[in-house]
Amino acid sequence: MGKLKITQVKSVIDRPQRQKDTIRALGIRKMHQTVIHEATPQIKGMVEKVRHLVSVEEVQ
Repeated sequence: MGKLKITQVKSVIDRPQRQKDTIRALGIRKMHQTVIHEATPQIKGMVEKVRHLVSVEEVQ
């Protein structure tokens, strides 16, 4: 299973609380912060819900 490199590229200000909570659950605390997670179905689902706020790359 691969890994995903997730970077927040847009602000969560004026976004619904669910999206803010999802960003926080991914481990992202500030703009332009990057986190790396395993590409599990749960993480992919979370990324899909906030895809307009983050940039995603696959890494090995």
